[in-house]
Amino acid sequence: MTTARRMRSDLMGCCVILCLVTAPGCSWFGTSSPPVWIDGSSKEYPTEQYLVGVGRADNATSASENAYAAVAKIFKAEVSAQSRDWESFLLVENRAGAKSERRLTLDHVTKVSTDKVIENVRVLDRWMDRASGTHYALAGMPRAQAMAAMQERLAELDRTVETQVQEARQAPNKLNRIRNLRRAIKTLVLRDATNADLRVLRNSGQGNPAAYRVPELTTELEQFLTGNFVISVDVTGEQQEAVRRAVMEGLLREGLPVTTRGAGDDPDRPAELSVTGTVRLWKVELADPQFKYVRWCSDFVIVENESQRVVGAVSRAGKEGHLTHAEATAKAIRVMQQEVTANLSKTLADYIYGDSDPPAATPPAACPRSDGSPGAR
Repeated sequence: MTTARRMRSDLMGCCVILCLVTAPGCSWFGTSSPPVWIDGSSKEYPTEQYLVGVGRADNATSASENAYAAVAKIFKAEVSAQSRDWESFLLVENRAGAKSERRLTLDHVTKVSTDKVIENVRVLDRWMDRASGTHYALAGMPRAQAMAAMQERLAELDRTVETQVQEARQAPNKLNRIRNLRRAIKTLVLRDATNADLRVLRNSGQGNPAAYRVPELTTELEQFLTGNFVISVDVTGEQQEAVRRAVMEGLLREGLPVTTRGAGDDPDRPAELSVTGTVRLWKVELADPQFKYVRWCSDFVIVENESQRVVGAVSRAGKEGHLTHAEATAKAIRVMQQEVTANLSKTLADYIYGDSDPPAATPPAACPRSDGSPGAR
């Protein structure tokens, strides 16, 4: 090799060594020194300007996902702490069963709020420890940019809450007042969650005060329901008293005031909605040497008294078995009470709160006629 070639070769080798020592991206090629951000702090991404999270995993993709999750966890913790102010509303929302589609749960609020804010999160840096094969990722967002978006979102939610509250208080009828108040509370819960996110982003930890509070609006809604809205319940047939009592207890748990009086029995406070239904139980003989069976059925309609319009209907039927007819009957009554109460409570609440429209057609009756043919309402 000539002297000139040796000089060029040595020069290229020095350049490679210089790259490995000085270039930021060269950490991927085996340097043993981890970046300082692995411990959660960095001069390049100072805490005053960035909100960051670190993730680690055995591959780059999972490390990035874990870094995103680390940032999201910060917001979720603050939203969960804020939820103390929503306890009264969340209790009302979950009275009749947390699995109902209309329920606004804490998990849903947290997800809606957090998903929105982490749209601004990006992977800022990566590093791999070649000795262990562990991948690290730094994810974060500029605080100023995220705060600007958050304040714009807050202003929008504040306007929506104000509109819904005013429409509720000026509503010409009771249902519109109830529905708008409930919408205002749900919007305010989301607004409070967004404000919790803003507190995380601000170094001062301060949010923007709201014109309304969830507990106050929830109390206003419950007091209006109790003092101004009445549902009458009337049940006929076998075990009518037990079923009527179970239905009333279920509606009370839903926060809906009920009475056993007829729709027109109290001229000073007529019922807005009437729930009327029939229930039946009868023995059935089946080729089963061990068990006795009892069938049950129930048909209920919900009528808006002012217009006499049917706004809901519930029909259920079933068969229960046990060692004796008495035990089968007791089981059938228990199951019937549970199913009728759960479905009536949900149907009524969905209509009152405006979560579903009245049925286009009344469903077929569950109870057969005396001749055994399919029933008719």
